[in-house]
Amino acid sequence: MSTLSPSITSRLPDVGTTIFTTMSALAVQHQAVNLGQGFPDFGCDPALTAAVTQAMQQGHNQYPPMAGVAALREAVAHKIHTLYGHAYDAVTEITITAGATQALLTAILAATQPGDEVIVLDPCYDSYVPAIQMAGATAVRVPLTPGSFRPDFARIAAAITVRTRMLVINSPHNPSGTVWTEAEMLQLQELLAPTNVLLLSDEVYEHMVFDGKPHLSASRYPALAARSFVVSSFGKTFHVTGWKVGTVAAPAALMAEFRKIHQFNVFTVNTPMQVGLAQYLQNPQPYVQLPAFYQAKRDAFRAGLAKTRLKPMDCSGTYFQTVDISAVSTQSEAAFCEWLTQEIGVAAIPTSAFYGDGFDQGMVRFCFAKQEQTLQQALERLQKL
Repeated sequence: MSTLSPSITSRLPDVGTTIFTTMSALAVQHQAVNLGQGFPDFGCDPALTAAVTQAMQQGHNQYPPMAGVAALREAVAHKIHTLYGHAYDAVTEITITAGATQALLTAILAATQPGDEVIVLDPCYDSYVPAIQMAGATAVRVPLTPGSFRPDFARIAAAITVRTRMLVINSPHNPSGTVWTEAEMLQLQELLAPTNVLLLSDEVYEHMVFDGKPHLSASRYPALAARSFVVSSFGKTFHVTGWKVGTVAAPAALMAEFRKIHQFNVFTVNTPMQVGLAQYLQNPQPYVQLPAFYQAKRDAFRAGLAKTRLKPMDCSGTYFQTVDISAVSTQSEAAFCEWLTQEIGVAAIPTSAFYGDGFDQGMVRFCFAKQEQTLQQALERLQKL
């Protein structure tokens, strides 16, 4: 009797191995310093792991409430109100998610229908468009201004149609490290005011804004908050990306629809980490001090890059530094990153990987969320260019 393995029709036929997987594998093969993938190579605060361990030992190991542990939702609501001035109801307007990527997917599934359009600003994080496709909606890519990565409001306005259901923004921005200004947030609020367009604001790097500037969350602006899902990440903030715990804040009516999807794709998020995070958040200093922590790394990395022929671009936030490679190479960004990994021993990510059409402007991205010795080793190699 023959064995039949039925085929399936892919929901994501154009999705293959990600650039992050490819470059990380190449880095391992050539023993390169991996400044490609965006995660720290250092540990978190021992007080945080102690809080989670204590939660486990105290028996917090069964299902939590679907929307998240009450104490954690209250801590998140308090943090948002303190930092941004918007009062979210912890009971009806805050949900704990299995990382920010799940929050983004769930918001898109909850808010869009087949035939809807969702505007994304290229270059963008690689989960946005597949999430839109899985929802049966259509992604409409609008490029940020080449080089500066600033929003082009004329192009955004031109892309809005009667089918536009949502706009996705990301500030601080991955991959460029740029941060939206007050004028830009106000212009966005004015642009969306007469429309029924929802806003999905990806703010996972909210605590990595430099040079004494505040993070301009969508929740700061009443007319934006009223139409927004605001997403953040404990993994990014507390150096625990592998924990996959995020948050979403939204008005109660939007959150009710979000939770309908949330309860059937993950239901809830692991209990001891939620309990531990709730305790840890009682002290705001770890996230209040985070901008200075990462700015020191940024400044040291940029000082080292100044001794190379790579040109550092603006980095007002995140833990990513984009550089112009035009003085070093005429290769494509992707070919340069492969060469850099193989011959120089430093892995980076081409910014073209974040564009739907592979737009190549001669820029690559490094991650500086690394130990001092890791960054120093990478800089010594880059200074040979």
